[in-house]
Amino acid sequence: MLATGRPDLRFTTTVAREYVHRVALSEVFLTGWSRTGVDKFTVQTQWPRSHSFYAPINGMHDPLLLCETIRQTFPLLCHAAYEMPFGHQLSWSAFRYTINPQAMRIERAPAEVDLHVSCSDIRYQRGTPSSMSMHIEATRDGTWLAVANTRFECMSPKVYQRLRSPYSDTARVFAAAPTPVPSLALPGRPRNRDDVVLSPTQDEGRFQLRVDTSHPVLFDHAVDHVPGMLLLEAVRQAGHLITPDDSAMMPSTMDVTFHRYVEFDAPTWVTATPLSVATLQHDTHSYAVKAHQNNALAFTATAGLLSL
Repeated sequence: MLATGRPDLRFTTTVAREYVHRVALSEVFLTGWSRTGVDKFTVQTQWPRSHSFYAPINGMHDPLLLCETIRQTFPLLCHAAYEMPFGHQLSWSAFRYTINPQAMRIERAPAEVDLHVSCSDIRYQRGTPSSMSMHIEATRDGTWLAVANTRFECMSPKVYQRLRSPYSDTARVFAAAPTPVPSLALPGRPRNRDDVVLSPTQDEGRFQLRVDTSHPVLFDHAVDHVPGMLLLEAVRQAGHLITPDDSAMMPSTMDVTFHRYVEFDAPTWVTATPLSVATLQHDTHSYAVKAHQNNALAFTATAGLLSL
């Protein structure tokens, strides 16, 4: 029997991949957007029941799938709502989120998640945003799923080239990226070794960032520096490696500050320190992460791994 009602057009297609700065159509999670007020928007998204990299965790969606979905929201709204020209670059300054684990359960159908976005502290240069903050509340079927806050910079090609010299030749820099260092096993998180972004050192709680530019998800296209999503993954994996718990865990909260670009041509050292250990009364392992490259602070984070 043919359906006679009108379909919900929000989830019949994804937005154009150019609007989320992705090449692979399969990696686009946004399905639409609408303006709901001054600098306020709703972005519709759909998550697959499974993903090659953001894999399910004990029957739950991976919170980093939420992070990538929010990351895609930056360029979508900048281009579509604020008329930022294509070719401009976005650079993460800070990002934090907290999830409701009960809303992350995988059901029989893909998850349809609405992002309610409020933009603030918008700075303009020649009529185009040069930086902004976003407050995001995510809901699923009317249930609160997560809250996130972020800030990022927007740069014209000319400004970005000046800022990134001598790394502004993306093709050359990407092609010259060194072979990734060896990976390691990840306790409590079965992973293809190619998905592991940390390598061991002789010091407890200290790791070398592992950058594999052939990774099909983290490196969807050529870039001139290590992507922010890889750094979030490093924060997650560092927590697994210092936590004395091999059960399934999800990163239920994370607060990251990006201090500078992480380059391909020098090692980055990641140090993780426990802050608290899960107990019968408190089921989250919290920890702090610091990363240095060329003796300079690259990014810092605090995070919590929830035992499932």
